[in-house]
Amino acid sequence: MLNTLKNLLKDAAKASLEMFKVMIPIILLVKVFQELGLIQYLAWPLTPIMGPLGLPPEMGLVWGTAIINTTYAGLIVFLSLASETTLTVAQASVLSVLILVAHSLPMESSIARKSGARFFFQCFIRLTGALILGFLLHIFFTTTGLLQEQAIFAFHAAPEITHSTSLFLWVLDQIRTLGSIFFIILGLMTIMRILQFIKVIDLINRVLRPILKAIGIGPKASAITVIGLTMGLSYGGGLIINEARNETIGKKDVFYSLTLMGLCHSLIEDTFLLMLIGSNFHAIFWGRLFFAIMVMAGIVQIVRMLPASFTGKYLWVRN
Repeated sequence: MLNTLKNLLKDAAKASLEMFKVMIPIILLVKVFQELGLIQYLAWPLTPIMGPLGLPPEMGLVWGTAIINTTYAGLIVFLSLASETTLTVAQASVLSVLILVAHSLPMESSIARKSGARFFFQCFIRLTGALILGFLLHIFFTTTGLLQEQAIFAFHAAPEITHSTSLFLWVLDQIRTLGSIFFIILGLMTIMRILQFIKVIDLINRVLRPILKAIGIGPKASAITVIGLTMGLSYGGGLIINEARNETIGKKDVFYSLTLMGLCHSLIEDTFLLMLIGSNFHAIFWGRLFFAIMVMAGIVQIVRMLPASFTGKYLWVRN
């Protein structure tokens, strides 16, 4: 038990340090932009996109950061703006699905490219999918009037610190926030270990495999796809790269698997993480999973009708 706890703390500390290498420069940059009053201008290019989704324009900066960097980096920007931002649960859920579907595109699409899938198509389908799902949820929430109560953020800097002119107090506040993030990462890792121990992950795997088979993903690829859906693209993608290099899985199945994992991965960890900004579990878990499966079912049918010259040029590398 003691060794398990030590390993868990070690893994959490290692993961946190890697995140902090990205987060700290972003925190400093956002602070400078806030002091100079430039936040609204940085978010301006994405304002036309945020409006139809029912989100404040500054949320474009949050999503843009997540797209280029990581989910954690996007949340750090969000937390930097949280003291001046009020969202409903519906808005928080829409923002969450944008981040969950389309984040870390340079890194994660590179994983797909190493396996033989085309980099630009993976970026395109994830950005398009995020916008479509976000818009559908916005229309649904607006029409039904659901989730219009104010979202409760897990972190919210105290007003006297946030608006203080004291740089020292601001630094203390950021240190406290980073410390809290360490404990969040530790908590998420603990939950994942528990879910693995009590076989919840195995249960999810058994449920998803028949669904993947039904939409056209072969048995060899479906096993790895389930790992990516539940554990994350880095896990599933790493296995796909190995299998693709060994040519044990065909290029088409690799493409299907990576595209589905791109639209929906890390169902457990990332879902819990985004719930910290007040989003609704059902919207960001079941909504994302159902949407990804429906999109993939359509993509499989479309790809079957496309000529090899097209798929080999735009979807995956033939050789």
